[in-house]
Amino acid sequence: MTENDVSIRSIQHFLYCPHRWGLIEIDRSWAENYYVTKSDLMHERVHDNGGYRSRAKTVYTAVSVYNDLPEYCLYGVTDCIEQNSSGEYSIVEYKPTQPKSSDYNYDDLMQVFAQKICVDYVFGCDCTGYLYYADVKKRIKLPLSEEYEKYDKELRRILAEINDNRNKGIIPPIRKGQKCSGCSMKDICMPKLKKNSSIGKSIKELLEKPV
Repeated sequence: MTENDVSIRSIQHFLYCPHRWGLIEIDRSWAENYYVTKSDLMHERVHDNGGYRSRAKTVYTAVSVYNDLPEYCLYGVTDCIEQNSSGEYSIVEYKPTQPKSSDYNYDDLMQVFAQKICVDYVFGCDCTGYLYYADVKKRIKLPLSEEYEKYDKELRRILAEINDNRNKGIIPPIRKGQKCSGCSMKDICMPKLKKNSSIGKSIKELLEKPV
């Protein structure tokens, strides 16, 4: 591994919220909530499956993949890789719930695209990618090959930004309009002060002090 190696999971954190990514990667902070636990348990069940073989396809779970080309330096673990009878590969990434407003989130698409970059490199293929939503038991195909150049350019930009922040030790600021209600890191990111706490009183007195 090199200092510029980036995990696919790190990309997922960065896309969800760069500030949250910084707290995890640079500050080494971590917290879990209901949503994180639910997702972890679902992925454990998928990974423990061990894979299986049928007439139509062979399924591999918890597959470690990588791409060590200088422009990527990526590594990670896929939930599921399927190989059909024609030898074609597909990635299946499991998610607990389907988004209400669209078939998939952009962040999830980029996560699977990063997996594709690694799977194609390891297996010498042009794999397809899917998201499987456990709540509705539905599989959605992602347009990875159809818009390959667009997503590849975006992935390289994200990797460069991640490495720049990490090498400089910078935790990015909170994005304007960032949705924080379901984030497990909310209390670490934006801790609340009790009104009657000594710290709260000190801050209040400092703010009210004449300049």
